[in-house]
Amino acid sequence: MDRDDREDPFGDFFEEIERMMNEMAGGGPAAGTEDAGFGSETHVDAYTTEESVRLVADLPAISKEQLSLQCDGESLTISAASDRREYDETVDLPVPVDEHSGSATFNNGVLEVEFDRDDDSASIDVI
Repeated sequence: MDRDDREDPFGDFFEEIERMMNEMAGGGPAAGTEDAGFGSETHVDAYTTEESVRLVADLPAISKEQLSLQCDGESLTISAASDRREYDETVDLPVPVDEHSGSATFNNGVLEVEFDRDDDSASIDVI
């Protein structure tokens, strides 16, 4: 087997780095991709435990005063307006949450929001 015949294990990794560098250099998103909501520079992760749900979002170029959060127990809407752009993203939560338990922090462009899980199910005693 020639060395050139093997699949490059880092090919996808380097292609993704190149795509991100092109976007940062002003090349915009890759052809065929849509810019929905926050755009390609924003990433939202959700983490769940038995007691809570935590969302972490990268929101560059905005300040805490520009943020607005709304939760209905099943989704979180993150909105913000800056001089350069407007953000409006609705994130479906992985499990139902108690929307009144929400707490949020925003530091250096990173938003963290945490909710208590909503325990919809009732325990039924078997007699």
